[in-house]
Amino acid sequence: MLTVRTGSHIHRLITVLGLAGEYPIRSLGLLGNERTLRSLANRLSSVQELRNPDTDERVRVKLLQLTGTGNAKAIRLCKGALPILGWIHADAYRYYMSTFYNHSFPGDMAHRDRNFRVAEAIGMSLTAGIESRAYLLPHLQNRAILRVTPENSAFYLARDFKKINPAEQNKTMFTRIIGAMVYPGGCYAVYNTRSAAMKWNGMGEFKALHSLIELARMNAGVQSVDSAILLGVSYDTALTTLLESEKNRRLELRFDGIYRHIHFVPMNASGIRQLKLLTVPDWNEKLLDLLFEPDIRSYNRGSMEYDASIGNTCIFSHLDGDIARLIRFREAVQTSAKHFEVLCFEDQVPFLRTYLGPQVTLKIIDVAAVKAELMR
Repeated sequence: MLTVRTGSHIHRLITVLGLAGEYPIRSLGLLGNERTLRSLANRLSSVQELRNPDTDERVRVKLLQLTGTGNAKAIRLCKGALPILGWIHADAYRYYMSTFYNHSFPGDMAHRDRNFRVAEAIGMSLTAGIESRAYLLPHLQNRAILRVTPENSAFYLARDFKKINPAEQNKTMFTRIIGAMVYPGGCYAVYNTRSAAMKWNGMGEFKALHSLIELARMNAGVQSVDSAILLGVSYDTALTTLLESEKNRRLELRFDGIYRHIHFVPMNASGIRQLKLLTVPDWNEKLLDLLFEPDIRSYNRGSMEYDASIGNTCIFSHLDGDIARLIRFREAVQTSAKHFEVLCFEDQVPFLRTYLGPQVTLKIIDVAAVKAELMR
């Protein structure tokens, strides 16, 4: 018998499937211990007795079905097990049925890939402690300037906020944005490129950004949105995205022409820590105060992208994974006679060494120390 207890692996699986519809097997590690979750998914694909600890209700049911093969292999809830969503939350079943066409999934790979992108973002957000359960989030609106969003960070899915204004939905339905992450004082557009180089949809993403700016202004007290979070399997994906972007002759349609800041977040434990950092109120100022003494900080003065200087050495922090800012920094490296130093986490080193070349000094910062200072 398995008890569906809050915080347990089985509870988390049911929760994320109730929000995403299906979840890729290869990304189970984003929800907890990968080996444990894979074993549990296989076990739940046969009939098991499940118990609700709040009511002591017990059912014998096949909870999960496995679909697809290889990297497309995924788990879904079995139709007969859908009432168990009511054990998670009173509105979880209603949300699932209205979102997934009464438990009907299009069979083409494009729809499945979109579902996977959303599912992975939900999984990372939930693990990072960012509220992603749509039925627990206040509904966004476009009637008046109000403070609607929660006091803590939250992840709103694009498929939900695109429905607010049918006219806006027609403008943004083909963009690659999968959601918006709001936190005290800020908002990010969220994308997930998985293992492919991100190919931006030009004017479509400009329209998505404009729509998001209005939503943030009317619901979160945020007057401007110029930042995005880009999820990807690894920093190899970040590198290929940067190199692919450089081939675009229309600079105004490149990602760094759409968003001033794009924070690349790898889909692993390090990326989950990074999500936590990016949703700390006033995180950037706190981070720079932690890294540098006031008398050496740049405070955005000058024409180059850098954060501090000591003598003839300019110091740049890449702890936030901002690849749009990294492009501008590399341009400065290529045209200036100064010395340059980059602060980074250990897992960022191979990516930065390849992209920036040997002329830049890399200095590794302990992630635990940064987390302890910013999260306290």
